[in-house]
Amino acid sequence: MGGDYAPAAVVTGALEAVREAQGRFSVILVGRKEKILEEIGKNGDLAGHEMVREHYSIEPADDVIEMHDSPTAALKSKQNSSIGVGLRLQRDKKADAFVSAGNTGAVLSASTLILGRLKRVGRPTIGALIPTVKSPCLLVDAGANVDCRAKHLLEFALMGSIYVSSMLGKTDPVVGLLNIGEEESKGNTATVEAFGLLKQSKLNFAGNVEGRDLLKGTVDVIVCDGFVGNVLLKFGESVPSFFKAKVSRLAEQSIRQKLIALLARGTLRGVMKELDYQEYGGVPLLGVDGVSVIGHGRSTPKAIKNMIFRAEETAVRQVSSRIAQAILQLPE
Repeated sequence: MGGDYAPAAVVTGALEAVREAQGRFSVILVGRKEKILEEIGKNGDLAGHEMVREHYSIEPADDVIEMHDSPTAALKSKQNSSIGVGLRLQRDKKADAFVSAGNTGAVLSASTLILGRLKRVGRPTIGALIPTVKSPCLLVDAGANVDCRAKHLLEFALMGSIYVSSMLGKTDPVVGLLNIGEEESKGNTATVEAFGLLKQSKLNFAGNVEGRDLLKGTVDVIVCDGFVGNVLLKFGESVPSFFKAKVSRLAEQSIRQKLIALLARGTLRGVMKELDYQEYGGVPLLGVDGVSVIGHGRSTPKAIKNMIFRAEETAVRQVSSRIAQAILQLPE
């Protein structure tokens, strides 16, 4: 029931994922049953497909946590929300993964409370894949923790490395600490201390990286606190619409500029696809005892579909179990 276009986009995206999966998994649609059935009815041909019809079910949940709700208060007053019910299904081993485009704070809090943190994880973190000139890299933290201590940044680096290794096939991911300079002494107290911890760790630490280096693809994991990470992520989301607007404006200036824009359209479309959040679906919450994938509030059916595939892959590759084993190797 979460997201700007829920439940329509969620139901359609889920059914499309089931059809494309060809029986690999089943989806449980959690929320207000009458609303879900109404949307399924609107997807008559898709929902009626034999493979789809046999691989989805509905779990009633009458409460809805709105985007403006306080996460902590809402979790207490709306215990029968689709977020709470869905996560309890996973906790009780009736589901292998959970996805939501709803209130990010509520999903974060509920995932931590219901699924629980992995042993010795101080703070779960949100990771977000961002494109580079080489291959995608993972930004952690992308918004879960505004204020962080050095040991949290070390945990983020480890969990991010495990995720990149598992999902992108990088055998020894390169880690960079986002900072205002390359020198070891640069940054605030937390980043200076984190540099020392990362340098002493067994991670493939490349040192500090600056904002201008992020898109070069020199590192596979970028570590920062959630305040910086979320600002960076939201800025990145604005880039595609900025380019589209600039190209359209240039095309209006003359016939020549319009022809140039038309010739460049194919190349630009390919670049924009890499920058489109819908292609990545959602961001994983790392450090909880399970799989929780958080989608954008503006998630379309395409984004929902890709988010479900991301969750499936995370579960199949046992990312949570690998993090649980690796985190125990960190010094107390």
